[in-house]
Amino acid sequence: MPSEDRKKNRVTLLDVARHAGVSRATASLVIRKSPLVGAETRMRVEEAMRELGYVYNMGAARLRAERSHTVGVIVPNLTNPFFAELLSGIEAVVDSAGMVVIVANSGDSVERQDRLMRRMREHGVDGVILCAAAGTGPGFLHQLTEHSLPLVQVLRHISDDIDYAGVDYAGGMRQAVDHLASLGHRAIAFAVHGPVHSAYRERVEGFRDAMRSCGLNPDMIVRLPNQIREIAAAAHLLFDGAKQPTAVVCFNDVIALGLAAGLYDRGLRVGENFSLVGFDDVTDAEAMRPRLTSVFTAPVAIGENAARLLLDRLADPSCQPRRVVKEPQLHIRQSCGPVAAPVS
Repeated sequence: MPSEDRKKNRVTLLDVARHAGVSRATASLVIRKSPLVGAETRMRVEEAMRELGYVYNMGAARLRAERSHTVGVIVPNLTNPFFAELLSGIEAVVDSAGMVVIVANSGDSVERQDRLMRRMREHGVDGVILCAAAGTGPGFLHQLTEHSLPLVQVLRHISDDIDYAGVDYAGGMRQAVDHLASLGHRAIAFAVHGPVHSAYRERVEGFRDAMRSCGLNPDMIVRLPNQIREIAAAAHLLFDGAKQPTAVVCFNDVIALGLAAGLYDRGLRVGENFSLVGFDDVTDAEAMRPRLTSVFTAPVAIGENAARLLLDRLADPSCQPRRVVKEPQLHIRQSCGPVAAPVS
């Protein structure tokens, strides 16, 4: 049989995992006799190996044994509670595989990100999960894969050729706008901040599409500062235009918390004569009163998905790139109410 045909017909670890109904990472743990795998799962994987005729490649295993058992994670902002939740999901999965996480903050700087990535490679990390800095181009990611560094994109999507774990931002915006429209709101603003990247564009485009679908003006987009204290002081920007909004959807919960304070200072009562919707539904948002209606994006689950993608990539470097996009869910609480009289 020609070598190409043998390669095509060879049973892979991915085949075993699919047959057993587990991830590649779990199948790999079974092969390495890890105590982290339950007896029932181990028996199922071993049975799949026997049925498919899987042969363990000891040579490749020796190469894998030379790994550092560390995973690099680079995020743009460690002060945002969303990223703390994302990291907890990543760490839980990586830790279960007997590995550790090295975390770095790019500060949304392409130059700093480049330096951090070089240091990650110098320290011999087995792979990297990257929430790319704004302005990162596909060439940067492809260069890393050419250097045989396994890579997963998280939250911000740059290339279809590389694994990605994220959330359906547009779907979340649609839920938020539809909810406000159902309450009678016609003048709905969208409060944004921060640099422009794929997640920013997807949220903005998602808001505009959702507004158009409801027959509403999609252009009331207001840019605010980055810090909560500055956001509170800039709440007046919502009302500086010719059209006065009765509700606002926020780019994230950081903006929502800042605006809640700023709206209070203006004498507005959130949930009564002005409606406010956050995005991400991080744990810290629970501290707000009235309780914040927010689009839950499940950052912990996204982190878990990113980590599993990377472990699968380490187990089978030749597998096709995958995209795992989580569906968000609007959590309705107290910060939205029926439309009140126009704000004067």
